[in-house]
Amino acid sequence: MAQRTNLLLPGTARWPADRPVIELEGVGKSFGAMEVLRDVHLTVQTGKTTVISGESGSGKSVLLRMMNGLTLPDTGTVRLFGEDISTISERRRTELRKRCTMVFQNYALIDSLDVAQNIAFPLLQNTRMKHAEVMKLVRDLLELLELPHAFDRMPSDLSGGMKKRVALARAVITNPEVVLFDEPTTGLDPVMIHFVDQLIQRTQREYQITSVIVSHDMASNRNLADHMAILSGGSIVEFGSFEHVQQSTVPAVQRFMANAVTERMGRAEGGEAAGSLAVDDGVPAVAEVVDLHRHFGPNHVLKGITATIPEKKITVVIGGSGSGKSVLIKHIIGLMAPSSGVVKVFGQDLAKLSGRDMQATRARIGMLFQGAALFDSMTVRENIAFPLYEGRGMRGRKVQEAVEEVAERLKVKDLLARMPAGISNGERKRVGLARALITKPDIMVYDEPTTGQDPIMMRRVDDMIVEAAEAFNITSIVISHDMLSTFRIADKIIMIYKGELAAAGTPDQVKASPDPHVQAFIYAGSTDNPEA
Repeated sequence: MAQRTNLLLPGTARWPADRPVIELEGVGKSFGAMEVLRDVHLTVQTGKTTVISGESGSGKSVLLRMMNGLTLPDTGTVRLFGEDISTISERRRTELRKRCTMVFQNYALIDSLDVAQNIAFPLLQNTRMKHAEVMKLVRDLLELLELPHAFDRMPSDLSGGMKKRVALARAVITNPEVVLFDEPTTGLDPVMIHFVDQLIQRTQREYQITSVIVSHDMASNRNLADHMAILSGGSIVEFGSFEHVQQSTVPAVQRFMANAVTERMGRAEGGEAAGSLAVDDGVPAVAEVVDLHRHFGPNHVLKGITATIPEKKITVVIGGSGSGKSVLIKHIIGLMAPSSGVVKVFGQDLAKLSGRDMQATRARIGMLFQGAALFDSMTVRENIAFPLYEGRGMRGRKVQEAVEEVAERLKVKDLLARMPAGISNGERKRVGLARALITKPDIMVYDEPTTGQDPIMMRRVDDMIVEAAEAFNITSIVISHDMLSTFRIADKIIMIYKGELAAAGTPDQVKASPDPHVQAFIYAGSTDNPEA
């Protein structure tokens, strides 16, 4: 295969395969009094895929940004293409970055530009290539990434998986030698995760790329990594092949890998026969939808969904990106009205409720958003108390007693005087849950609670959901992409596929479903999945 020429630096020879393209020696970085990285040593081999993993807050993203000079070290040396990024000029660092692009976790697409313009942007802004020539490259890339139909669509019209592919296309269109990926599969469903893994491998071969990937997804890491580094306490504590890391004797690595899932779900033997919904037998429904349809203009998002949410159980709603999960939940909590069909909550048809009655119904539903959504200007105590102050006009001792009680039960009492910026992601989740539960809701809704979490934190979030369900005797509805989490905590699973109900029942019933879409979704990427 002929070597590709960097279109931003056409006169620059490619880096030799026998020399490391990135080297970190004794690197340290602090932000104020917080030491994020210390004495980091890491070598990235040209043409290989190096994966960096570790607990949330261990410094992975900071380390990635150091590799292309977006963040400079306080101590130690970072060499990119053999040059110390701390001693060269910013102009020279910019030149090196043209050989080393980045795919950001949040896509970083330009909302005002269509897909083709987003992908073409680096070439149209930085070269004198003819527009037609650039657009030919864009079309070729969209074909490679199986997105030819998205050429003139806007980012707002794309699913999360499609945005990931557009961001990948923009990163490789200039023929870079190195691509840095920051959590490339976060927020994607299992089928799309497997697909994105394959695309990374395909583009690496086609574009002769060296890849550095920050990722929590161990099944992806197992598939992609030539070398893997585990970051703990700000330092690299293990490095080698995936198998070497799995067999590590370092306690921090053993603890991390013990909670990791290294393969997509394997098929269960036996299981309940699909058909009867045992979880609903004798359990009243706190919410139900009957023949629910929802249109957004010509887009038919929900197509005749009929399902129930059993009282005081944990129901997990799963499905691919854009399948209609969030739209379904927005109907149940009264934020959307159906195009047709019936939505009942607490036995009441939501379409027949007055504004005041609808408000009273919503007050019985708590919500924990993906990012916890705390107010940074308030203490933890003030954040938890906020719904009582603002929503119910309560003041004084009763509010403080309620705060103390819910904080005690959710193990965040020692955080009450602190600010959100000074607590961990896991603690923020618990504080957000405390704020939602202080109003004593009957239903608690969790929006993708484990997205972007490392394996240890995922287990803690799962435990938090189960503990809250039991301690507060509430009905829980969880929107999720994560199969391990789903089958760990669910009493009932509802799966939506392209707006239709694909499966509903206990975890064993859903696993035993004969529907090929259900099987592909649950077992995507598994080594025993014939469709993977």
